[in-house]
Amino acid sequence: MSRVTGVERMAVGGAPGVARRMLAVQDPIIPIVGGLVRAHPGTISLGQGVVHYAPPDSCHAAIARFLANPELHKYGPVDGIPELAGALRAKLAAENGISVGEESRIVVSAGANMAFMNAVLAILDEDDEVILPAPYYFNHEMAVTIAGGRPVPVPTGPDMLPDPERIRDAITPATRAVVTVSPNNPTGAVYPEVLLREINRICREAGIWHVSDEAYEYFTYGEARHFSPGSIPDSAGHTIALYSFSKSYGFASWRIGYMVLPGRLAEAVTKIQDTNLICPPVISQFAAIGALEAGREFLDTRVAEIASTRAVVLEALATLGDRCTVYPADGALYFLLRIDTEMDPLTLVERLVSEHGVAAIPGTTFGLDGCHLRLSFGGLDGRTVTEGVGRFVDGIRAIV
Repeated sequence: MSRVTGVERMAVGGAPGVARRMLAVQDPIIPIVGGLVRAHPGTISLGQGVVHYAPPDSCHAAIARFLANPELHKYGPVDGIPELAGALRAKLAAENGISVGEESRIVVSAGANMAFMNAVLAILDEDDEVILPAPYYFNHEMAVTIAGGRPVPVPTGPDMLPDPERIRDAITPATRAVVTVSPNNPTGAVYPEVLLREINRICREAGIWHVSDEAYEYFTYGEARHFSPGSIPDSAGHTIALYSFSKSYGFASWRIGYMVLPGRLAEAVTKIQDTNLICPPVISQFAAIGALEAGREFLDTRVAEIASTRAVVLEALATLGDRCTVYPADGALYFLLRIDTEMDPLTLVERLVSEHGVAAIPGTTFGLDGCHLRLSFGGLDGRTVTEGVGRFVDGIRAIV
């Protein structure tokens, strides 16, 4: 294969060009919608997936311990400080049923998105394929493309759950991984244990990776329960599990996530993270230790509050009748909606912002055809979310 020269890749006017693979990466939708919101002061955003509450008070004392030690202002270990790794090991055993032994490693990252990027860079070569149940989390699709891989969307069913047979049929000699997100972004679906066990088994038999994104592990409602595929016996050798403090502990700007991976990937991930980050921010790691000290009591109280807000949002959406289909959702911070219109979803979002002061995320960014929108109900207090969903309902009635 002939090498493309710099001259051939120059932009118009003779300036150096952008890498071709980046031209295939979709524009990040959150900044786009954020720009619309800023351009229309007073808009209530039901867009970005964040929580409205602050980290627990126990983080303050942990940060004070950090500040009291001048040595901690230097670079830390590439994969995270031992104190946090030990606390995470205990959490994984108690809450996820995952025993991190000699064959596994914990790597702390600057959020779960970095953990996913670490994973795809470690396991993919150019044109390798990654199966993404669709609708997919847009940053996953973007990361695979940036890494030089090929995202392979596999449609889910009407219940927004992956079909194991469709996944099996999509596997080719170029497939390197299947990604699952449960509880799911953008659908809110919680994958049943039996389904995750089957997907994990398919990956093991095919000799490919199962990448399990569990950033929303605590956000389940009603009878739904989260399950970690890494707890399956004999799964440790082919399973990469990703977790985040951003949502659960209100840590979005602190950038702390972590991954559990087989030891044989540790060297590759260390190379990637050392080059990209050097080390996770140590002050944030101390704050994470404090958050873990607050534990489930803190989390359960906040999730119960969000569950009450979720019920209000669902009740309001039901008043739209046939104009809006709400897909089944028992987890995460989202409802995925299909709007009964031929309008382009980004155009609908723009009109909702400019005419009704409320923002959502267009479904095209998740690989969906037709007019779909994602609503987030976690980022605002109950009163503001109620006002926001009221504006949304009024807007859909007026526009559709």
